[in-house]
Amino acid sequence: MSEELDDETLLRAKLNRETALIAWSELAVHFARGVVVKVGPTLSLLDVATEMSLDRRNTVASWLNTGDIAKASDADARRWHEAQPMLWCVVAAPWVLVQEKPGTSRGEHVH
Repeated sequence: MSEELDDETLLRAKLNRETALIAWSELAVHFARGVVVKVGPTLSLLDVATEMSLDRRNTVASWLNTGDIAKASDADARRWHEAQPMLWCVVAAPWVLVQEKPGTSRGEHVH
C-alpha cells in the first residue's frame, strides 16, 4: 500500500508539473482527433488526471454518468472558438483533459 501511495504521489506531482493554461487554438488539433475531455468546475483537474492515469474505471465511470466529465462536443468547440478562453490542460494519455476557469476568456473573436 505504501508503494502504491508513493507511486500515486509521484504521478500526481508529474501531472501537476505538466498542467498548463493554454489557448483554444492549441487544443483544436486534439479536439479534431476526438481526445479532448472537459472537466466540470466541481472537480479538480489534477484529481481527474490522476484517476484516469491510474485507470480507476469505477471513479471515471461515475464522473461520466454524473456529467462531471465528458468528451468535448462540437458545441464546446464552437463556444471556445468564439470566446477564445484560456483553458487549464493536462494530458492523461490518450486523453487531453481541459477545464475552464472563470475570468480566463480573452474576449477576442477569431474570424
